[in-house]
Amino acid sequence: MEGTTQPDSPCGEGMKITITKDGPYIVCGRVPLKREIITLVGGHREYRLDRIFETEETYALCRCGRSKNMPFCDGSHIEAHFQGDETASREDFLDRADLYPGGGVDLFDDNRCAFARFCHREEGDVWSLTEASDDPHLMEEAVKASTDCPAGRLVHRNNGDGTLIEPDFEPEISLLEDPEKNVSSCLYVRGGIPLESADGTLYEPRNRYALCRCGQSRNKPFCDASHVPADFRDGL
Repeated sequence: MEGTTQPDSPCGEGMKITITKDGPYIVCGRVPLKREIITLVGGHREYRLDRIFETEETYALCRCGRSKNMPFCDGSHIEAHFQGDETASREDFLDRADLYPGGGVDLFDDNRCAFARFCHREEGDVWSLTEASDDPHLMEEAVKASTDCPAGRLVHRNNGDGTLIEPDFEPEISLLEDPEKNVSSCLYVRGGIPLESADGTLYEPRNRYALCRCGQSRNKPFCDASHVPADFRDGL
């Protein structure tokens, strides 16, 4: 059955994603799972819902990129001798990020890119739009570009009251597909689902982040766009 419960799953109360050493992501709390297509519309991209998966209270998602039962783990990481060491910085987002000032909003950018390309809009990219954000329309476009970024790389700050601008997401995980590049992209995690390291520590809470599922990222557990040169396809 898809998404079968793991007998040794490290679940407590509520939703959580736990990274296992050289193994899968254990997802706890009946987190909704779906697939979305990155779809080019004019000069920008949108998410198009393609499929909703049936899942159980706990399920294991492939992290090595080799499962024959995608997106779920089938133990292929063992035969493949998958090395899943977590190498990403544990610094908080605001400590990692560069600041780009703008007229109406400022932009924080931590350069953690999943190459989903939502940062490009018809009237410019998120950086140029931020610079020109004293124009209300361009500010709206800039914020749309940042909040659509699945990696959480881009976050705007309102110059008026200093608040960070984030969408109001329900918790869920989405497998992203990228037909423009003919590859399968990251696991897009929305809604502030806690992420626990294999060593038991919690990563900084984030409203949205992108997890590697091709097994090739050099910034594990997060996606660094290695699925593109690796020509990763999940076979679904």
